[in-house]
Amino acid sequence: MHPEIFHIGNITIYTYAFLIATGTLVASIYTKWRAKKELGVIALSNHFFYLIFLGGFVGGKVFFYLEKPHYFLENPKLMLNNFSGGFVFYGSFITIFPIVIWYLKKHKIPVLPMLDILAITTLIVHSIGRLGCFFGGCCYGKPTDVFTGIIFPTTNGVRVHPSQLYEITTLLIIMGILLYIKKKQQFKGQIFLLYIIFYAVARNILELFRGDKRGFIIDAVLSHSQFIGIILMLISVLIYQKIKHKNSINL
Repeated sequence: MHPEIFHIGNITIYTYAFLIATGTLVASIYTKWRAKKELGVIALSNHFFYLIFLGGFVGGKVFFYLEKPHYFLENPKLMLNNFSGGFVFYGSFITIFPIVIWYLKKHKIPVLPMLDILAITTLIVHSIGRLGCFFGGCCYGKPTDVFTGIIFPTTNGVRVHPSQLYEITTLLIIMGILLYIKKKQQFKGQIFLLYIIFYAVARNILELFRGDKRGFIIDAVLSHSQFIGIILMLISVLIYQKIKHKNSINL
């Protein structure tokens, strides 16, 4: 793989960090475009994206440390290795969500319609970020003999499932489905809630292919991401049904 792009003196530009930054840039351009077209938000401030990036960075890292707290407490220097990888998506998501809600309400931007836009935004960042995982050689899958198997530098010559590519494909499929549903959208917030539900289901399946070391609620049975995904999915289903029912009454 190619975990590093190039060096400038003592500074290393990591592929993972570069792709995360690229994904953020592409996603911000998309968000501004859709916010202007759909909501009439002429100039969505860059501060909005700075807050999201910072919140996502901190949340993703903190949840990563919490997966193996004893390990990082015993090796505190590893916590300073912040740019070569080591993020938990749901950690970023959970941290970013209240920041987004606070910002939108403060600046009087419609919350649910904007969340619908941000669902696609998140898929853009996530898919490009997972490409960074692929090049970085992290988040790989279990050993396999199927033709899709790939040998990563960290798998000691063992061919494994490229679970990063599986997830990128899944994210793009979810994006396509949501963009199609958006054409016949029934209520505001529907796209965002469906995104959470679809991804939670997909993530629980994708975790079955994962072979890298990560945190588990029940060892080798239920990972942290699966557990968080299930909780978010159940909450989203309840909210979805409530809003849909309310919307049908109003009709």
